[in-house]
Amino acid sequence: MRLSRASASSVTSLSVNKMATYCLTVARLQLVLGQGARRFHVAAALNAKAKVAMSRFEPNSSINYDKLRSNIDIVRKRLNRPLTLSEKIVYGHLDDPAGQEIVRGRTYLRLRPDRVAMQDATAQMAMLQFISSGLPKVAVPSTIHCDHLIEAQTGGAQDLQRAKEINQEVYNFLASAGAKYGVGFWKPGSGIIHQIILENYAYPGVMLIGTDSHTPNGGGLGCICIGVGGADAVDVMAGIPWELKCPNVIGVKLTGTLSGWTSPKDVILKVAGILTVKGGTGAIVEYHGPGVDSISCTGMATICNMGAEIGATTSVFPYNHRMRTYLEKTGREEIAAQANENQDLLVPDSGCHYDQIIEINLSELKPHINGPFTPDLAHPVSDIGSVAEKNGWPLDVKVGLIGSCTNSSYEDMGRAASLAKQALDKGLKCKAQFTVTPGSEQIRATIERDGYAKMLRDVGGVVLANACGPCIGQWDRRDVKKGEKNTIVTSFNRNFTARNDANPATHAFVTSPEIVTALAIAGTLKFNPETDFLTAPNGEKFKLLPPTGDELPARDFDPGQDTYQQPPADGSGLRVDVNPQSNRLQLLEPFDRWNGKDLEDLQVLIKVKGKCTTDHISAAGPWLKFRGHLDNISNNLLIGAVNTENDAVNKIRNYLTGEFGGVPDVARYYKKHNVSWVVVGDENYGEGSSREHAALEPRHLGGRAIIVKSFARIHETNLKKQGLLPLTFSNPADYDKICPDDKISIVGLKSFAPGKPLKAVIKHSDGSSETIELNHTFNETQSEWFQAGSALNRMKELQK
Repeated sequence: MRLSRASASSVTSLSVNKMATYCLTVARLQLVLGQGARRFHVAAALNAKAKVAMSRFEPNSSINYDKLRSNIDIVRKRLNRPLTLSEKIVYGHLDDPAGQEIVRGRTYLRLRPDRVAMQDATAQMAMLQFISSGLPKVAVPSTIHCDHLIEAQTGGAQDLQRAKEINQEVYNFLASAGAKYGVGFWKPGSGIIHQIILENYAYPGVMLIGTDSHTPNGGGLGCICIGVGGADAVDVMAGIPWELKCPNVIGVKLTGTLSGWTSPKDVILKVAGILTVKGGTGAIVEYHGPGVDSISCTGMATICNMGAEIGATTSVFPYNHRMRTYLEKTGREEIAAQANENQDLLVPDSGCHYDQIIEINLSELKPHINGPFTPDLAHPVSDIGSVAEKNGWPLDVKVGLIGSCTNSSYEDMGRAASLAKQALDKGLKCKAQFTVTPGSEQIRATIERDGYAKMLRDVGGVVLANACGPCIGQWDRRDVKKGEKNTIVTSFNRNFTARNDANPATHAFVTSPEIVTALAIAGTLKFNPETDFLTAPNGEKFKLLPPTGDELPARDFDPGQDTYQQPPADGSGLRVDVNPQSNRLQLLEPFDRWNGKDLEDLQVLIKVKGKCTTDHISAAGPWLKFRGHLDNISNNLLIGAVNTENDAVNKIRNYLTGEFGGVPDVARYYKKHNVSWVVVGDENYGEGSSREHAALEPRHLGGRAIIVKSFARIHETNLKKQGLLPLTFSNPADYDKICPDDKISIVGLKSFAPGKPLKAVIKHSDGSSETIELNHTFNETQSEWFQAGSALNRMKELQK
């Protein structure tokens, strides 16, 4: 028997479950007939839907709308009120819907997510922690996605091959750990985690947690997808209920219709300008209203993805025909049919209550561009030229970059290509450098087949690997020197100082792929594509017409190369080896337990001034290669944070020697001399990435507490998980009372309890002291993490 093109094509008419059965049956027959699985594997890859069926339907991953409905019915009767969409999905995943206390913004919910996804940079530490747990296999469907370790340098194929060689040890570890513990493995080159999830695993009503802050991307398909640290992922993979503070719900009502140069990206750029980088903290942002139907499914994903930049727990859209079409186009007709039958579960109830409502008329919304240095500094594109001139920001656009997990859909690439074609038709190419990052192998293969990639190359673009690349600092940029002031425009989600290229003088602006393409062609921030003219080589003046592009390909998606490794049914006999001499991987040692005493005379390691993101605490870029080696990665601890004592970065005083040194060097010196320490910080400390290394590193180097005005959600949880005390000033003005040379004692720990503040005794170098009050958000379970030394330690205690 042979699987011909005709028989592969016939698979498209089957339901997804039947497709999976069909594929597996043919594979078994081929094995019996001696033709091998490899030929089947290659033939099945000819059809995207068959490939999805083979890769997606793992044990325990079936859809269970009946369970969701049952839980929602229980909660609805208890609360006796209409529910928002996010409440339905979140409460529908409660471990104990009948007994769980539910108060928005106050109680902690114990939840049962459906699955876990991890990107390779965070999966290393997550899998190392899972190995340390001693458990034989993950309890829920889980996947690892290789997207973070590929550096953009010359082009997709070359960069991918180089990454495979450089990161072979890490990739082998992740692949073998996945095989042993039942975790699916998406190989390097498969694409960015969030695009892979949208194409394969997301569906309306699912709850997924991912070890990346942009996991909320899945909200574009009606999911509750939440970014977490690796220790949270370990809880879920271990079958332990996962805790989340009951979110508030911010409603964003959309009216009108998107048109012209305005894109879905402009919705979240506008919302970021309204709410700021911390306005969504502790809340789920729920989009609703008649304007929703004018946005494509992947456009909704873009909006949810960048919701991480306002601190939101996640974001979500209600199920509609745009989602149904996307499910069908990606080989999930059966899921679409089930979602249709259960649509009442996948939309908000009439009369439901939102804690805050924002209204945006899409018909009046203008194209936006946000930055520099922060994603909430919003400007209409029509104003950015004059604003830049006024502020002394460089006007020349050095590089335009499109793609990333936020904006790399087929629609995004098509709309950018439509502008490229207009320029090419007039004999123009980009004045700025131009890069293109496809979101997945499926997107890359499809835009190659349909001619979009060629148009983007012809206008001057370089198509990079299917990976995160410059968005996360994986960019070997050589056109400017470090410290040289310059401007780049991207369709990414973040633009913190030095994030993309390690140059603190780079002014990075985030906008839509369409605006990036237009500005790359024009080469200046002063160009407004809605009103301004370009000049062709023959002197002809012309305007770019508004971008156009198909939401989905007219033909099926081309799956490209098969890049998925299914874990074996039984991996118990497999080994996962970590070389003790490796500088990339390091097995974890348990952190020490709390000794039962107050924390006395903690030295202030650094008093941080202003914004301190996880990029400042644990930089990415070249440091990504050490994400599996805690001791080595700790050499970047807080090297980007500004010290209040001297306004310098990575230069603090060692109060044992009196000399200045780098932050990690001084921390190591204190640890060697048994001096525990504390960090003092400002507002929204730890915003940005979900990377738990920003919590593991201070714990590893002897830190005991972090005292700030306020925390970003994920980072606060990560600190708790590693046995640190994340504390906030009861009076934010008390930040000013602490001096860099102070010692701080945290007292009241013997009676440490939920809702009960602690005291801090500040001991100044002149011998005086003063006492302030510190708040915390620990619940009973989290208090046990602190006492045990970490959440992982506590998990092991409970196994005894």
